[in-house]
Amino acid sequence: MYKRLLPLILCLSLLTTAITGCWSSKEIEDLALYTGLALDLGELTKAEQELEEKGVHYSKENKITATVQIVPVKTIGIKDKQGTQQAAPYHNVSGTGDSVLEIFRQFSIRNDRPIVGHHLKVIVVSAELLKRQSIDQLMDFVLRDNDIRPSTLVFISQGRAKDTMISNNDEVPSFHIRQMIRNQIRTSKVMSPVILSHMDALMHAKRSFALQNLVTADGETEFAGAAVIKGSTGHWVGNLNQEDTECLSWLTKKSSSGVIKAYDWDNEPMTYEMKAMNSKIKARVDGDEITFNVSIETEGRLIETWNSSGVPSTGEYAKKTSEIFEKKLKEMMDHLIVKLQKEYKADVAGFGKALSIQQPKTWRKVKDHWDETFSSSTIKIKFDLSITDFGSFTE
Repeated sequence: MYKRLLPLILCLSLLTTAITGCWSSKEIEDLALYTGLALDLGELTKAEQELEEKGVHYSKENKITATVQIVPVKTIGIKDKQGTQQAAPYHNVSGTGDSVLEIFRQFSIRNDRPIVGHHLKVIVVSAELLKRQSIDQLMDFVLRDNDIRPSTLVFISQGRAKDTMISNNDEVPSFHIRQMIRNQIRTSKVMSPVILSHMDALMHAKRSFALQNLVTADGETEFAGAAVIKGSTGHWVGNLNQEDTECLSWLTKKSSSGVIKAYDWDNEPMTYEMKAMNSKIKARVDGDEITFNVSIETEGRLIETWNSSGVPSTGEYAKKTSEIFEKKLKEMMDHLIVKLQKEYKADVAGFGKALSIQQPKTWRKVKDHWDETFSSSTIKIKFDLSITDFGSFTE
């Protein structure tokens, strides 16, 4: 018995001596992990200008400036008010050229660590850049790079995208932007996040879509409506304001939260808070005419009113205020539809998707020029808004 086990024990002993662990692993301190990527219209940084004056250059056109946000920082530090050294939470590096990959390779001759995109959280593209270059051109490298996760979030910036990667406090801006999406449960002004893999499908299908807008002021970054990307060209064509963005979220059933502010018969402000929201889009085809019948139902509470002349808890008061809020909701929704159909001629609200499911035969005929067909389609919207309670109050 023992004689049979002895060879097996010897083999296992030799095997354990041959195990070297993760011999190909790299310590995180030896890598430059970038968590944010900002893409702007090409503009040489001060350091790049000085280097070019000294003869450091290569064959390129300055079409794009790429900025990566590196975390953690290895050696950079700042002094606080007491004069003690503190580690900066991030470090931004910018490069200019006409190839994102080539710019990244140029970082390797400037930094002491290779940059790695395994933990990229957000990509921010400036609207100005998207007027010149298409979204599929700018995303080609990041979609091909195996280091970058398809769950990376994509945003549009009004102003320089690199400014969204700067913070006045000790937060890492790329982390902060991603975490801001969580506030969607509180307000419909925050769009559902668009990830790389989803955007790749939209670009491939030449479908128009909307991305969350970012604006910066005094070192702070804020969500501010949405940017419309035209499917046929891949270019930025315009913005949706915050109310438009809310309506888009409700229309596409991406949000059931939000508030509607209106003014009563005495021109005093009052606010309706949604508790539930549901929308349905039904496509009807009659020859060459396409009609969409949309129904929007919502119920909620009167959460704030500055007018003390009425009794908010009565049924008559509820009916009267419901009509005012319903009228306001109609104005908001009509404004969105006119902007999409007449100004941008881009369907980012899912009407094409409804047509493809409900009328597939018609969809096959119009899908290659859907934005133009959508612009001439008829959209009818029916509203049903109900106030079910008035919050907690004392008379």
